[in-house]
Amino acid sequence: MILVRTPLRVSIGGGGSDLPSYYERFGGFFISAAIDKHVYIGINKIFTKEYSIRYSSQERVTNPAEIVHRIVREAIKLHQLGPVEIVSLADIPAGTGLGSSGSFTVALLRAIYAYKREPVTMSSLAEEACHIEMNLLNEPVGKQDQYIAAFGGITCFEIDKSGQVQVSPLAIPSRALHDL
Repeated sequence: MILVRTPLRVSIGGGGSDLPSYYERFGGFFISAAIDKHVYIGINKIFTKEYSIRYSSQERVTNPAEIVHRIVREAIKLHQLGPVEIVSLADIPAGTGLGSSGSFTVALLRAIYAYKREPVTMSSLAEEACHIEMNLLNEPVGKQDQYIAAFGGITCFEIDKSGQVQVSPLAIPSRALHDL
């Protein structure tokens, strides 16, 4: 069994500049901080011909196209993953404004790559999560949640007009970090 976790986040500044409608015109810049609350994904080989997906609901299907959870369905289809068991847990419920869908997507992809024993960079993980949510699912989201879930820490992100993201961890003295 593979178990992974990704952090939830708080936005420190620049929220909204991570949306394509903004950064494609002006570029974007935001600072986010990962917090000590997480989304957890477990993925395991299953000994049936069904996909077993457990989150706030439970699904058992034989065809990935039948998976109701949209992010799970698209990630499985994208990776052409055979039947597996996927379990999701979180420290905080969805809808809190702490980036849970982006964290979920990054955690799911990280688990899939580990399950397949394939290396993946943090940038690739974040971009693939953005691709699933923004392009495949047409969700009205930006890049902030996926990038901070992949990179963690207190981090600056700059997006050019083409959507390329530069990542710069903030060098914060220990005392200031402790005060935060």
